[in-house]
Parts: sequence; structure tokens; C-alpha cells
Amino acid sequence: MASKITPESLDLWTRSDHYTNSFLIRPDPVLDAVVQNTMDKGVEHEIAVSPAQGKFLHLILLSIGAKRVLEVGSLGGYSAIWMARALPDDGEVVTLELNELHAEVIAENVKTAGLSSKVKVIVGPAHEAMLAMQPEPLAPFDFVFIDADKESATKYFIEAKRLLRKGGVIIVDNVGQGWPVDPSNTESGIEGARELLRYIKDDTEVEATVIHTVGAKGFDGFLYAISK
Repeated sequence: MASKITPESLDLWTRSDHYTNSFLIRPDPVLDAVVQNTMDKGVEHEIAVSPAQGKFLHLILLSIGAKRVLEVGSLGGYSAIWMARALPDDGEVVTLELNELHAEVIAENVKTAGLSSKVKVIVGPAHEAMLAMQPEPLAPFDFVFIDADKESATKYFIEAKRLLRKGGVIIVDNVGQGWPVDPSNTESGIEGARELLRYIKDDTEVEATVIHTVGAKGFDGFLYAISK
């Protein structure tokens, strides 16, 4: 579990992350201001995606020509900004956020980034919001990023499929956080990840894989699924 990750290994992964980022991620005063505002408002930016992960999401959206994105859980809007930047002028990120303070910070940060026209925040329980959504025949979601409570991952995934276009992508974050994912780890979030894996095993509507990662955020992983 998390105790198996030594300070030495975490330091190594963090230094490696920072080194590669120094070549591939340009300095960004806007994102720096977003991070600072998030922390100043008392929101735990430490659990947001890392710069490398943010750019990874950005590159996926560019590679699939995404126009509409659904985000389940946004914290301070850091990931939403990375994704909104990848969309065309008429693109949209719909982000679902339970916490009202977080939603206020998202709005502030998105405004700082000049992306208010591209990001729509819906406040309240994410699963309820998803159930109330209907797939748009002419503009279904191209991409869904699930980064909310892990215990509900399967529920979010099922609704994400319903709202996604054929060939669209779903990424579920933190599938592997708290290493290992196998039954020896009894943490509730990890059991949520195992429940999702059991569900997808017999799901004929998607093809999926899990990729484990190391970096500034420690040992983690994400599930990548494509709608068939």
C-alpha cells in the first residue's frame, strides 16, 4: 500500500517529473496564478492533476479532435483549464463539482485563464447531474474525465458511456492510487476501482486498459476506455 512508497522513491519520481517537464511544458504565468489562487482559497490543489497529467489530457483532446468534454470533479479548475485550451472556439467543458467553494474558485480561475465562455460549472452531486443529462444527438460528449470520489466510479462510468459518442474516450483517474489495487488493499477508494474493473470485464460496449504511473503525485494510475 502507500507505506511501500519510500521517501527516496517519491523524491526520485518527482525529480524525474520536474526534469522532463522542464523540456516539454513551457512556463505558464496564468496556470501559476490559478494554482496560487486555488491554494489561497483553501482548496487542496495538491490532489489536482500534475502539470504532466494536465498536458496529457490536453494532448488527448487534440489527438481526437474533441469539441465537448464532461469532467466529473474539478477541484479548482486546473484540469478544466488544460482541457478547455485544447478545444476549438466553440468547444465546451462541462464540469460537475459538488463543493460550492470549489465551484466559486473554478469560476475565478477559468476567468483568469480567459476561458469563461468554454467552461460551464454545474454544482451538486455529480451522479444526479449525469442522470439528468440527455445525450445530444448532434453534439454528444467526445471525452469524459472522471476524477471524483472513487467509491462511485462505476456509477459515473455507466452514465459517461451513455453520454459519449461512439469512439469517444473515458479516462478514470486514480485507478491505482494507494498501491496495490489487488484485494490485499482494503481502502474504500481502491475497492471502488476494483468494482469498476469487475464491471468493465464483461462490458461489451468499451475497450479499456489501466496504465500505472509514477511522478510528482507518487504511484498512481488511470483507466483509459474507448466507446465501441
